[in-house]
Amino acid sequence: MHPRIHVVDVPIHDTTDPARRGLHVFTGVADSPAAALRRAQEVYEAALAAHAAGLEIPDTQPDGWGARGLRPGWQMDWPAAKADLWRNPVSWTRRSDFAL
Repeated sequence: MHPRIHVVDVPIHDTTDPARRGLHVFTGVADSPAAALRRAQEVYEAALAAHAAGLEIPDTQPDGWGARGLRPGWQMDWPAAKADLWRNPVSWTRRSDFAL
């Protein structure tokens, strides 16, 4: 399979107030959803390690993966993460109900 842009949606919650929930979204190039999930976890772990060491969070990698929107104190639910090909909701190459 050719590398293509993938999206990984990871449910998150605030560890101090579990009722506060959200979704952390990662995007980047991968050759499969499984590879995309692995890359998302790798960049997230690298961002956490940098933050814990007092360093700047790494920039986006050449393959497009990064975790600049790190939310300390929020727990990622990796087992519930979903990965798939990214689809542009405003693509000019297909019909869309989105109007500018």
